[in-house]
Amino acid sequence: MNAEVSRAKNIVETYDGPPLRIMEVCGTHTHEIFRYGIRRILPPAVKLISGPGCPVCVTPTGYIDEAVMLALAHGAVICTFGDLVRVPGTEKSLADARSEGAQVQTVYSPLDAVAYAAKHQDEQVVFLSVGFETTTPASCLAVKEARGQGLKNFTLLTANKTMDNAYYLLKGSTDAFLFPGHVSAITGAKIYEKLKNDGICGTVTGFTAGEILAALAVNIKKIQEGKPFFVNCYPRVVSEEGSPAARKLMAETLEPCDAEWRGLGCIKGSGLKLNERYAEFDARLKFALPALVGRSNPVCRCGDVLRGVCRPDECKAFGKACVPEHPVGACMVSSEGACAAWYKYG
Repeated sequence: MNAEVSRAKNIVETYDGPPLRIMEVCGTHTHEIFRYGIRRILPPAVKLISGPGCPVCVTPTGYIDEAVMLALAHGAVICTFGDLVRVPGTEKSLADARSEGAQVQTVYSPLDAVAYAAKHQDEQVVFLSVGFETTTPASCLAVKEARGQGLKNFTLLTANKTMDNAYYLLKGSTDAFLFPGHVSAITGAKIYEKLKNDGICGTVTGFTAGEILAALAVNIKKIQEGKPFFVNCYPRVVSEEGSPAARKLMAETLEPCDAEWRGLGCIKGSGLKLNERYAEFDARLKFALPALVGRSNPVCRCGDVLRGVCRPDECKAFGKACVPEHPVGACMVSSEGACAAWYKYG
């Protein structure tokens, strides 16, 4: 352990001031914090809260219902990342739909779905576009590639989200954030200056034990100073400008919209949908999908976990009715989910 990491660890371990709440909003941070044993060294006065930074976890039940409808009622081939297959809908998951004969293909990128559509032009192919700023540009590339190939059988079912408006909703839930490193590499650090001016504080950090400890130590010190703050603790990856090329690509193909977040409700301007230029690739428009309002299992407290209202192990279903092999909620399904992390490492 080098001297800087040792100093950061000492700051964290020896804090004995008023209670502090720090929220990590990135699912990878949640898992790495557990994996490195960082929670074990926290003093009683420091509480780490796992926030809504897992894109699969915040995807609402109604979205799964839409995907199941496309698969079963419209006969579309659903292409998706693996985590979404077992997320429960109101009545069925995509895994259930597949057991009933639906075609559900697991892919590693949106371009894989385009390649499938190009080879099977007699089938309607829908890619489930879920994610934050990190993965959204890949969906934009897929749409442009599909247009370039003249494909008429490829569409997106979008549930893409941006994080900044969610921070405002969560403002009273924490004293400071650990902002996500991957998302910040796209957005840049500049957006956090605006959040700081609005009283939303925190640090952006990477994923090594040293980087996470350093960010926690900075948060603790800065909170004690009592002034709004933002510190970039991940400068080797996160610049002020981020990735202008990725943001330009998103601006060319997408436009903001209101979006439903599991557990948080509808957050204005936090979603992204295909704009008019690319509306032909919008699955909701092509298949004239009705508005679906999903219902989550009332036993599941994923929404409370995502808001920081409760810990996963405070849900009565956790580790009993809800386990990775038979998940009741999305937070136990996703590889980035807080409940999955608590179950694996807790």
